[in-house]
Amino acid sequence: MPTEPADNRTDALIRRTLCIGIISEKAPLLMANAPSTTTRADTTASITARAEAYVPLIAMLVLIGVGAAIVLLPFDYRVAMTLGLLQGLSEFLPISSSAHLILAPWFFGWPDPGLTFDVALHVGTLVAVVLYFWRDWLTLLRAAPQLRSPDGRLFWLLMLGAIPGGIAGVLLDSFAEQTLRSPLLIAGTLSIMGLVLFAADAWGRRDRDLSDLRPIDAVLVGIAQALAIVPGVSRAGITIAMARGRGIARADAARFSFLLGCPIIMGAALYKLRDLAATPSVITGPFLAGIATSAVVGLLSISFMLRYLRQAGLGLFVLYRLLLAALVITTVLLGLR
Repeated sequence: MPTEPADNRTDALIRRTLCIGIISEKAPLLMANAPSTTTRADTTASITARAEAYVPLIAMLVLIGVGAAIVLLPFDYRVAMTLGLLQGLSEFLPISSSAHLILAPWFFGWPDPGLTFDVALHVGTLVAVVLYFWRDWLTLLRAAPQLRSPDGRLFWLLMLGAIPGGIAGVLLDSFAEQTLRSPLLIAGTLSIMGLVLFAADAWGRRDRDLSDLRPIDAVLVGIAQALAIVPGVSRAGITIAMARGRGIARADAARFSFLLGCPIIMGAALYKLRDLAATPSVITGPFLAGIATSAVVGLLSISFMLRYLRQAGLGLFVLYRLLLAALVITTVLLGLR
């Protein structure tokens, strides 16, 4: 039987060894170039983290720009953009937007801008909250028919929680606008609600998240939101306090508060837009500037608040409320206003 020459066998062995070596060297490269869902997920998370890192810088630049505009533009723009700035900040921080919109003209001696302008500023913050949470709401709306799914359940809990605030707004809005505007009353509600916020945040449990919400939680947070019709209470403040009192973690309490605010802010804006439709002549440059300022600052406020509550408590806002209340009381006692 013929046999293969030794030289041929040696050459074949060398070629096989070289091929194995080349394949071994290229295997890591091929694996690196292969698509990986984990890599894509990590990349998305990395991009999101990098984008969030720029939020403080963007916020600072926006506030500098708004401040410069307030200083340089004519008086009407100055008033409108200052109130828009206050609305955007205080609607989503637990410090009461209604209190700031009443106190700012009172402190500075400005004329009352009226309910129509107040509606316009709320439209601005409505734009902010919808822009920030549109993906969440799209997911919730799609899941609404699926009552047993986590997102479907959350959607209906939000609808349940919005009912008390909607009823209070329809029945008591005019009374609150005409009667509950005293600076001393606002100082009292700022102080009392500040202490409630501190107690709920300091002593509340922290072991529940949005998936653990029950109908009773939504109802209680909704009733708390209805009380925010009183200036100085703060819709964000009292809903976060109630959620914290029910054992919801800070960041989840704030998220539920902001999501719950969408139907309430939208309902209030639509309910009051009849005043705007009756007087279209009020839609001027300052009017639009106030809306734009409220929307942009509101968007940044939501981002800041959600980031801040992952790392810190509500003590900073409690201190601010108490200091503002003390300033109001001192101003009244000294007869400065």
